[in-house]
Amino acid sequence: MRHTLVLSALLGSGLLAATSMSQAANNSLVFCSEGSPAGFDTAQYTTATDNDAAEPLYNRLAEFEKGATNVVPGLATSWDISEDGLKYTFHLRPGVKFHTTKYFTPTRDFNADDVLFTFNRMLDPQHPFRKAYPTEFPYFNGMSLNKNIAKVEKTGPLTVVMTLNSVDAAFIQNIAMSFAAILSAEYANKLLTEGKPSDINQKPIGTGPFVFKSYQKDSNIRYTGNKQYWDPSRVKLDNLIFAINTDASVRVQKLKANECQITLHPRPADVTALKSDPKLQLIEKPGFNLGYIAYNVRHKPFDQLEVRQALDMAVNKQGILNAVYQGAGQLAVNAMPPTQWSYDDTIKDAAYNPEKAKELLKAAGVKEGTEITLWAMPVQRPYNPNAKLMAEMLQADWAKIGLKIKIVSYEWGEYIKRTKNGEHDISLIGWTGDNGDPDNWLGTLYSCDAIGGNNYSMWCDPAYDKLIKQAKVVTDHDQRTELYKQAQQLLKQQVPITPVAHSTVNQPLSAKIEGFKVSPFGRNVFSGVSIEK
Repeated sequence: MRHTLVLSALLGSGLLAATSMSQAANNSLVFCSEGSPAGFDTAQYTTATDNDAAEPLYNRLAEFEKGATNVVPGLATSWDISEDGLKYTFHLRPGVKFHTTKYFTPTRDFNADDVLFTFNRMLDPQHPFRKAYPTEFPYFNGMSLNKNIAKVEKTGPLTVVMTLNSVDAAFIQNIAMSFAAILSAEYANKLLTEGKPSDINQKPIGTGPFVFKSYQKDSNIRYTGNKQYWDPSRVKLDNLIFAINTDASVRVQKLKANECQITLHPRPADVTALKSDPKLQLIEKPGFNLGYIAYNVRHKPFDQLEVRQALDMAVNKQGILNAVYQGAGQLAVNAMPPTQWSYDDTIKDAAYNPEKAKELLKAAGVKEGTEITLWAMPVQRPYNPNAKLMAEMLQADWAKIGLKIKIVSYEWGEYIKRTKNGEHDISLIGWTGDNGDPDNWLGTLYSCDAIGGNNYSMWCDPAYDKLIKQAKVVTDHDQRTELYKQAQQLLKQQVPITPVAHSTVNQPLSAKIEGFKVSPFGRNVFSGVSIEK
């Protein structure tokens, strides 16, 4: 074996809760979240809203250290990688219990069968559970894991071997992500027998530090602390509640009134007051994120490079940064943040030039008054604090070059679903990095395989795809960096997106909260969190 990874285990997860914050004295914590999850089967979803709601419930084989980007053991205590980089042998943690709930009582501990079920369901379209409950796996497929994992085998009750078709330098980071949460094969078989396979999404069972209790859409999610958790030091709360509030000002009011102890995505205008409140703490970090404009190249006239160039150079980015981000961000030039290794800082924006943009549109045959739909997300995101305002500013910018912009929005889950399907002309969207690897940006967001997943521009360029696929099978850091820089140059030239800004992340919470760390990946993790008595 080339190397063996044996690291100290560390977990991220969350707890369950009560209704109002009078229960904080009851060792309960309320998190004012920003949206309703579509479900709890993490393999189906890509948004932070969905992943946050599922995070308390599950573990992965490998996980990210809380508040950091390095990978540590989870349900695997260690793993060996073969000399050729194609075979990963995972040694599983003994004695791990699945949750016991009103709807499921496990008869055995976690073992290799659960790992096989979790990955084979995503790998095999003919898998019995997948046939009974058809669904898509956007992360898994978008990163080509469905093509690259040749087989998943158990060689013992607590040993699993995954064989790849080609070297994947980001493989361990990838399977530490939320989509790879390990599910119970025993629970899945029960659901199949009962003819209720979709319950895996709405009545979840995991091994995480919190147990699912109930979910009322647009209201709350309730969890309880897992008294059988394999690392008891990480279960410090009896209850955890997600109180769902789409309005940022309402979330802040509830935090100030101690109706919740942690919230997220405050309005830039509220940050100064939050900083000065002695009952609160505000954690401020540079955002590992990107807010951008995606042009659907499958819709005319955005299939023409000149049209995308025209729209790009007509965007007054500085005006947007001033009005929307209000000093809590920086201008974005590239397709990923400058803190991501392999970022190409030689790339520059086209100059803001509405007059030249008009000429390009005319040369492309786009008539003055052409109507275009611009989709704006209905919720605040870490990469975009006010999509409605940004859309209105873009509407004004593009009116100056003769275009008529119709702003469209939907409920968040519907918005994501429809944009993945490519129903939009142009959409406002963004990304917070998931695993610290460049492929999580350049592959996950802009590759051919990511169409139908997170590639909202529907852009597929064979030359670009060749570069990022080469980079994934190279383990040398410098070689990967060079390939990714070439890919960034090509993407910038082809303009499938206009990068707008990287926002600063501000996380407000009660001064009594202990053990909470801001994730570089935008996840809210309640494992190990407590409230000072």
